[in-house]
Amino acid sequence: MRNNISFWLKNARPISLPQSMLPALTAVALSFGGAQFNWIAAVACIFGVMFLHLGFNLLDDWFDYKVGSAEARSKVANEGFRGRMIKYPYLTSGEATHSDLLKAVAVVLSFAALMGAAVVAVRGWDILWWVAAGLLIGVSYSGGPLKLGFRGLGELVIFLMFGPLLVTGVYYAITGAMDWKMGCLSIAIGLLVTNIVYSHSVLDSVPDAKMGKKTMAHLMGSSKGQIAFSAFLNTAPYLIVAVCVALGQMHPAYLAVFLVLPVSLWLVKSLNDFVNHRETPIEPKKWMGPMGDFDRFRKAGLDWFMIRWLTARNIVTFFCTILIIVNLIFG
Repeated sequence: MRNNISFWLKNARPISLPQSMLPALTAVALSFGGAQFNWIAAVACIFGVMFLHLGFNLLDDWFDYKVGSAEARSKVANEGFRGRMIKYPYLTSGEATHSDLLKAVAVVLSFAALMGAAVVAVRGWDILWWVAAGLLIGVSYSGGPLKLGFRGLGELVIFLMFGPLLVTGVYYAITGAMDWKMGCLSIAIGLLVTNIVYSHSVLDSVPDAKMGKKTMAHLMGSSKGQIAFSAFLNTAPYLIVAVCVALGQMHPAYLAVFLVLPVSLWLVKSLNDFVNHRETPIEPKKWMGPMGDFDRFRKAGLDWFMIRWLTARNIVTFFCTILIIVNLIFG
């Protein structure tokens, strides 16, 4: 078995960690300063979420390996993003075996379980309801009899896991309480995280159909339906915050999240241009956020995908960062 930590960390796709860490950090920040705030639970939640996310990424590879996802991708070679990417290359190249992968999953999830045990020791057994729901839904994404990720319901899984379950679960673990503000923000954050996956589905809609993978983009039907749902995901979070402010559930300073709205609207327009075949070269702009090694993406012919996917990810970063800053200043 490959026991190099960097080897498994690389293959656990840490690039996706902002999807879970930012919602978790937001929940920690919004719970900070309360009478029931517990540092042990806060630290355990942060590391527990990280290990759980990485473990599920590896577990997703295991389930995909069982159903032959790589073989399906070969049917759409050089089409879309999935067709250009080799799924679990460490398995197909022989660098690691199927058994090695299972052992790595077990090790990573064991660390997550240790963090969970620390939270239970602080907060009691009630928190396990969140954990059990998260595990059940997470496994159902790629495995089990449901395989929701293959039935066009993967986005629903992402919304529940990275929105309401994660945000309210972390908040409850740290404070032992719940409030309306956290419930509303968990929905807003969940929609924006879902937007990352949905944008991917729209960009890969055609090759996904060829390889038999059904996504939410396919359930939306026409290009108009796909863009309408994108517009919903990219505007509803801001409206939720506005309604909460209007009802007196949040400080007016939370309206600062509307500074991110133009980026969300650009993403909707960009996806609309894509599905209607009005593509024009897009260059990274500072307001889009970090783009990594974009020259490498361009050379690989993936710039058209990565600029939109990273923008969707950065929207979550911007939104959550503003929530954290506003809460620390105004409470």
